[in-house]
Amino acid sequence: MTQTARPTAPAPAAGPRPSTARRALRALAILACLPYISLKIAWVAGSEIGIPAGSTLLEHRQLMVIANSVSVVADVLVVVLTLLLTQAWGRRFPAWPLALPMWAATGLLAPIMAGYPTQLAVALFTGDEKAAAPAEPFLDGWVFAVVYGGFILQGLSLGTLFALYTRDRWGHLWQGRLGELSARTSGPGARALAVAGAVVALLPATLHLLWATGSTTGLSARRIAERDSDFYVLEAEWVGFLVVAVALTLFLVLRRPARLPVRTTLALAWTASGAVGCWGAYMSLVALLPDPDPTKRIPGLVQLSYAGEMITGFLLAACVAAYLRKSTALRRSADA
Repeated sequence: MTQTARPTAPAPAAGPRPSTARRALRALAILACLPYISLKIAWVAGSEIGIPAGSTLLEHRQLMVIANSVSVVADVLVVVLTLLLTQAWGRRFPAWPLALPMWAATGLLAPIMAGYPTQLAVALFTGDEKAAAPAEPFLDGWVFAVVYGGFILQGLSLGTLFALYTRDRWGHLWQGRLGELSARTSGPGARALAVAGAVVALLPATLHLLWATGSTTGLSARRIAERDSDFYVLEAEWVGFLVVAVALTLFLVLRRPARLPVRTTLALAWTASGAVGCWGAYMSLVALLPDPDPTKRIPGLVQLSYAGEMITGFLLAACVAAYLRKSTALRRSADA
């Protein structure tokens, strides 16, 4: 019996120029990086623009130089990613070296995109004049507006470009609904990782829920005194990200609910696991930095919540990575 080979999905077109919309998004992403990069370079050079007298940033100048230098490199990476997503050579770039920085960028930007507008809306509704700013001098108010506004524009433009890029390059591999997926896309190893991530997430999710509802368990006296509407917005936000990360990753590996679209599930699991894992890792590093002022030290239970978020995010991200690898291999072998 002669078998007719299935037609393979068409390769992405490697046109000489991206569309007008993509060029506009690329320009927006790059322009949105400039205020942040400019401020960081100014601070590395010794400028105190946007930093009020008495700010804690001025107490650790060497650490500030190192941190700001790393931040500049990170935002330059956003520019590189933007170029990669809109150039013909970017279509031939290896998948995993692209996926890791995009996962981190998505995870770091998503909470800012969700949290900062919510903080401003709550502050406007409640009349709280400390809109998304700390209780003590840290940075001038305009810095938060400029930097976070730039982050939101970066997230919107870079996220849209990444969605278009993945649709063009791999979209035909992630079609359909969860119930149509092969059982081989999520073996026992991926399911075990997802369950482990869900168990680890119980601690940080419980703590954030307690703090969001007014509990002071594990908080320092200083933090208790500084709680405001921003604090409660952020605590509620982290509960939401943890729930979405765990639930959508479990949906993906269990292939249930059957009618849920694969792309929607994958996108939410990707974003939420990145937010939980990357911010958990970042805050864990911040908590390890020495501080001579005992009132500013981060309590052990708070540090434990950061570590739990980091471990949860990385475990769930491993599940997403396993799904991507297996589903891509299965679809390509079926098309061959």
